[in-house]
Amino acid sequence: MFGMSVFQSVLERLKTEEEYEPDPAEASRVTTPYAPVFASALSAESVGAASFGAVERAYLDAAFVEPPPPPVMPDYLNRTGLAEVAEELALSDGETQVTLAAKRRAFAALNHPDRLPAAFRANATVRMKLANMLIDEASQQIRAINPAA
Repeated sequence: MFGMSVFQSVLERLKTEEEYEPDPAEASRVTTPYAPVFASALSAESVGAASFGAVERAYLDAAFVEPPPPPVMPDYLNRTGLAEVAEELALSDGETQVTLAAKRRAFAALNHPDRLPAAFRANATVRMKLANMLIDEASQQIRAINPAA
């Protein structure tokens, strides 16, 4: 393996693995405790005709695992009005660029669409757009009053 490229060493390893044939007695000893369950649920005839959902249900039934409940949207994500978002941001006249950036980060930590389940992303997107608009307007007002800020 020394003096070979990574690709060449991988090819050599695969070649040696292909040449190795396990002993039939050794292969017959390898079993799983779930083999009978899956053999009945996933027979050759049913696999061809079964959809992915049926296979998934068979697996869940055999594993005795309940699927997780669907997520419940938090109440604050239903607040998509401009006044409601402005109230949550609690912007005041004494804001600075630093405090506005901190409020933007704090709001995004709870509301950013990438951090939420897909079902909640539409509301989160609306909330983030409104919050960004309000914070950008406040930032422009600060720069208009104090161009050095």
